[in-house]
Amino acid sequence: MESMPTPEKGTGVRFVILVTHFNMALYSTCFWIQTGVMPYLSKRLGMDTVMFGYLQTTFAILQFLGGPLFGRFGDLFGGRAALLLAYLSAGLAHVLMGLSTNVSMLFLSRVPSIFMHGMQAAQMVVTDLSAESERAGALGKLGLSYSVGIIIGSSAGGLLISTFGESFAAYVAAAGSVLNTIVVLKYIPARTKPVALTKENKSETASSWNIFSMKEIFRLLSIPGAAGILTIKTIAGLPMGVFQSMFSVVAMDHFKLEAKYNGYLMAYIGVLQMVMQGLVVGWLTLQIAERTLFLWSILVICLVGLATALMTNVIHFCLICIPMSLGISVFYLTTNSILTKIVPPADTGAILGLNTCVHSLIRSVAPTIGGFLYELYGFSSFGYLQFVVNLLVCIYIFVNNGN
Repeated sequence: MESMPTPEKGTGVRFVILVTHFNMALYSTCFWIQTGVMPYLSKRLGMDTVMFGYLQTTFAILQFLGGPLFGRFGDLFGGRAALLLAYLSAGLAHVLMGLSTNVSMLFLSRVPSIFMHGMQAAQMVVTDLSAESERAGALGKLGLSYSVGIIIGSSAGGLLISTFGESFAAYVAAAGSVLNTIVVLKYIPARTKPVALTKENKSETASSWNIFSMKEIFRLLSIPGAAGILTIKTIAGLPMGVFQSMFSVVAMDHFKLEAKYNGYLMAYIGVLQMVMQGLVVGWLTLQIAERTLFLWSILVICLVGLATALMTNVIHFCLICIPMSLGISVFYLTTNSILTKIVPPADTGAILGLNTCVHSLIRSVAPTIGGFLYELYGFSSFGYLQFVVNLLVCIYIFVNNGN
């Protein structure tokens, strides 16, 4: 039987990774164009703040439900199929957004986002093609490409909306998704996992080929270390998610920033994330063991939380953003890398799907928690929450490592 094409046959590994980075940057550009469209379109359609919150929560819940299914799909049918599903889903969501003339249709445009996991698909491909010793750095470089898309998409989205309107901007995002689909079909091989794993998967039972198999999900969670890392990521990541979900409110109400200066601050944070994810994390993982970096990143995030609670102006925040970006980047990238090494290579897509569930779960509950804390206890409560939670996580890890 003829084997499926892999990067070793024909297309070079480096070229496939380069194309994946192009896909990631373009996907991010399109995503952030539509992100800019959403508040203006929802306002034009008569949605109030509460309804807009429901819309955002709907998106997070759909992403939460789709993450594991998408991961299983990628493991069973390959990285290229996963990329195609993500970009076709994104294109459909953007088209429906452009066609939305009422609130119901705008909610309908969120439905395809259940499979709109462009970052997760790119992580699958890079994980398949990178050595374990280089994995954290390779995944970090995807963050760099994504950040490029944030900058381009945010700028282009604002220009397109102000010049041509919300619908046109949404259609441009859809066109970008179509271009991504064409590039994947032409340049990404059907299988990016090693041929031996592909053949091994062929001999698996029919139940293991079921995308909706809960047995397979529980099997992954039963692998030593997997459930623990995901649990720690959820608990330690929640305070960061709360702060990020409320950042626009903090910038406007606490720092009294105008929209222009808020944009400058967001660009500054974006550049920091690009540097940390694209350059610093990869270098650190070559010098220090990943699990050691993982523990130290939680400690850094803990101390950043205390500094955040005590800061008094935006200059302080700009200084705090440096260790904050470092801690968050190291935390997320080392956990991603550790998870892909814990499970068998044939299951990396599924574990990345469960990892996506963590992010979606945090995005679902963080705005509600953040609004409650800000209303009752003010801005400093975000920092104290981050400090206390991550301190407890640090103590837990130290105690368990000592036993």
